[in-house]
Amino acid sequence: MRRLVYYIASTVDGFIAGPDGADPTGPDGFWPVPQDYLAHLVAEYPETLPGPARTALSITGDGRHFDTVIGGRNTYEIGLKAGVTNAYPHLRHLVVSRTMTVSPDPTVELVDGDPVAAVRALKQQDGRDIWLVGGGELAGALYAEIDRLIIKLAPLTIGTGIPLFGRGTAFEPRSWQLTGHTVLPSGTAVLTYDRT
Repeated sequence: MRRLVYYIASTVDGFIAGPDGADPTGPDGFWPVPQDYLAHLVAEYPETLPGPARTALSITGDGRHFDTVIGGRNTYEIGLKAGVTNAYPHLRHLVVSRTMTVSPDPTVELVDGDPVAAVRALKQQDGRDIWLVGGGELAGALYAEIDRLIIKLAPLTIGTGIPLFGRGTAFEPRSWQLTGHTVLPSGTAVLTYDRT
């Protein structure tokens, strides 16, 4: 069965973005992207790089881990504001939204119903794992469905922002087993946890 993998960058204090939800790695962002971090993404998770970055880096091959990406509307809007209607054209791309009625791109599928039911259906299909790209609110809604966490823990604190699992996630303690880790020279720790 396919797994839902929450592959996300987080600050040490548990935030995936600033309070405004804007792209923290964008032109006005606060999140540094060191060369060793980018090299790690290219080598280990090339499918998680947006299409324009893949083009700039001459990445053309299939990904190693994911063939499907699912994200929330706020995460999708970051690309739309930059003029990118499908940031991941090399993956099956689903966007969860209760308010968006028409997809701005024919290759982006909208999920307007229950995201849990949608993910459970995806897990039953053949293929590679499913990448939950964010945001925190959707991760909170899918909390019980997440099979693996891959957290790119940045050596950065911001004090407040969008939490890893959103502000409305229910109190539901879960145990995770550390199954892999890589610490980059620039200080980012890539931590892989599987649900126990």
